[in-house]
Amino acid sequence: MKRRVRKHLPNTITCANLFSGCIGIVFAFQGNLLIASYAIFLAAIFDFFDGFASRVLNSYSFIGKDLDSLADMVSFGFLPSAILYELFLKAPQIIHIGEYLSYLAFSITVFSALRLAKFNNDTRQSDSFIGLPTPANAIFIASLPLIIEQYEVLARYILNPYTLTVLIIIMCTLLVSELPLMSLKFKNRDFNKNIFRYLLLMFSAILILFFKFVAVPVVIFMYITLSLIQTKITNDKVPG
Repeated sequence: MKRRVRKHLPNTITCANLFSGCIGIVFAFQGNLLIASYAIFLAAIFDFFDGFASRVLNSYSFIGKDLDSLADMVSFGFLPSAILYELFLKAPQIIHIGEYLSYLAFSITVFSALRLAKFNNDTRQSDSFIGLPTPANAIFIASLPLIIEQYEVLARYILNPYTLTVLIIIMCTLLVSELPLMSLKFKNRDFNKNIFRYLLLMFSAILILFFKFVAVPVVIFMYITLSLIQTKITNDKVPG
């Protein structure tokens, strides 16, 4: 019995990630972007714990790895695109191209697929990431409807087809870039070796506590910045 639990628990949590993404897509296309955004955050929690459970229970499997990528493709690939698509529809339309410009939102799905495929086959990414992870990208996008709800004054800037287009181009580029980014997995308790992780978690907690969802884009930017500083200091260059 224990062996079955150990074998199937991580995959069960991964399926919960996938289920959250599916439900989020339904709400996104119904125009309820707040619930769709919360679904991404919930999926991210499941995504963290399936890996955690796999390491603790020592139940790694190739099926689990593939299932995780498929779940991420839905929750962190297609669902963010659905949210962006709906944001485009809510934004003022550009004459002649507005209807077609909204389809650009699904570029996130395409580049997320490329990012996940690269991750599964890139041996350089065992201890760190190269390119923005799909969960981080999805969380950034999920924060946009929540920021609009929290600060109506920012809605006019976010619900702008030009702003959304630029954001999509930037995020797609980051997903497949050769940008070295640190993993948030703590392999030991050594403070010096994990100082940048501790700094990120500490400042993230403070920012979110005071500014709530509007802090999420700042946290993503801080994550990229601290990763680059860490790489610069340790000379941990991306292998060729």
